[in-house]
Amino acid sequence: MKLLKTTLFAIIALVSISCQSKTKTPEQVNEPVAEAVKLSESELQQYETAYFASGCFWCVEAIFESVKGVKEAVSGYAGGDEENPTYEQVSYGNTTHAEAVEVYYDPKEVSFFELVQVFFGSHDPTTLNRQGPDRGPQYRSIAFYKNDEEKKIIEEYMKALDESKVYGQPIVTEIEPFTIFWKAEEYHQDYERKHPDNAYITNVSVPRLNRFKQNFPKYLKKDAH
Repeated sequence: MKLLKTTLFAIIALVSISCQSKTKTPEQVNEPVAEAVKLSESELQQYETAYFASGCFWCVEAIFESVKGVKEAVSGYAGGDEENPTYEQVSYGNTTHAEAVEVYYDPKEVSFFELVQVFFGSHDPTTLNRQGPDRGPQYRSIAFYKNDEEKKIIEEYMKALDESKVYGQPIVTEIEPFTIFWKAEEYHQDYERKHPDNAYITNVSVPRLNRFKQNFPKYLKKDAH
């Protein structure tokens, strides 16, 4: 209960700040940077996975990759019916998918409950089909679950947030069973790190990430402070 109350207070500080204007350009516009050390697909298989959607996946991926116990976060698409969706299709609202992230994590270091707290604590779940400057159902808030236990964790935490009136408005986050995740095009992966001078990154992604770091330092990896 103490952990829950601490998180609720941090979220109150977070939701009072809005995002700035967006200029999203999918092309690689900056000089390439050195690649971070990545685990292979076979190495990642030893970890658990969780799936969330909360606006532009550039932002969401960067946030989860800053969290202790998270081994990798992958940008992609989920929550819809179409197979092999492309960025152009999803970003223009021509599918039923949302921009989402696949989170590989070590449950010995971070729990699913804590990842749910990260999810709710790093975006505004009261804005329907919108997150900051991004509008449309492709940017809707979704918490996916893979079993009944995960569903219960999401439902109970969301109920606690609503009852505490943290946001002042009802939460509109969708709670959906996970079915399939489609990995986004390669140039979207680690976009925030690779393109620090991109206008959207500097005006939206970085401020959103920094607000999360400021409000939730206990979640961060040592090199993410």
